[in-house]
Amino acid sequence: MAANANRPALIALTALAPVSWGSTYAVTTELLPADRPLFTGVMRALPAGLLLLALARVLPRGAWWGKAAVLGALNIGAFFPLLFLSAYRLPGGMAAVVGSVGPLFVAGLAALLLGDRPTLRTLLTGIAAALGVSLVVLKAAGALDAVGVLAALAATASMSTGTVLTKRWGRPDGVGPLALTAWQLTAGGLLIVPVALLVEGAPPALDGRAVGGYLYLALANTAVAYWLWFRGIGRLSATQVTFLGPLSPLTAAVIGWAALGQSLTPVQVAGMVLAFGATVFGQLGPRGGRPAAADQFRRATRGRPAGGTRAPGAAHGRG
Repeated sequence: MAANANRPALIALTALAPVSWGSTYAVTTELLPADRPLFTGVMRALPAGLLLLALARVLPRGAWWGKAAVLGALNIGAFFPLLFLSAYRLPGGMAAVVGSVGPLFVAGLAALLLGDRPTLRTLLTGIAAALGVSLVVLKAAGALDAVGVLAALAATASMSTGTVLTKRWGRPDGVGPLALTAWQLTAGGLLIVPVALLVEGAPPALDGRAVGGYLYLALANTAVAYWLWFRGIGRLSATQVTFLGPLSPLTAAVIGWAALGQSLTPVQVAGMVLAFGATVFGQLGPRGGRPAAADQFRRATRGRPAGGTRAPGAAHGRG
């Protein structure tokens, strides 16, 4: 009963992650150096990961070194560069439109990896969410770049796979979402570093506005947001979590209208209503389903040693 009562609060807190990500475009265009998307990806992920790692004071152990690297690559290291590449090569909000099919990707992957069969209701809600986002962000036509479309699809597939695997693998016993988030952000950030140096060269000089922008991205937009996101994945179904994703382009549209002087047409407003309605409707489905394999294993092995190793000087019970 208590769990059901807390569920709306859990959904609301998890939703803060995509809402925060919706501010990324405005912060990037208004405060940060131009044409440095990979450096921005590093500055978002790596400082946030190291900060959370210092707070959690838990390192992976055994197989979790590999799992953390895989999740970090899917959710951060591959996702960030692919997302930026698609945004630079596609017109208007086409990258967001392609990304809005994430719930459909997750529904298919959840059927394969979690045994959660998608219902007709889930599929129709996913289509409605994608249509609503399309009406909000899709501008007048322009030639579509094949590389940009492939990058957007790959980014969506990467994040969707990471979401489902995060749900499937769960967390090592005794390790909390803070540590799991730290592992992924650190691994993903380290993966982007050599790519950024190779493609963009040395880091740019930063003024006060840029420093403030990067601090916001690293702390609120990444450290806190991804902690809320992975915490939500651990407690909600993968499909429920991914249906919160459309809140990101909707937030970007609202910020553009309220803070950047961009106009909203009646069609865009209708799209916002449709996408938001699909997001809410996506939270009203089944509340669980079959427990993930990692959760089943963890319950079966309750009492065995935890799967994390504490960094030197770590306080017991942190995670």
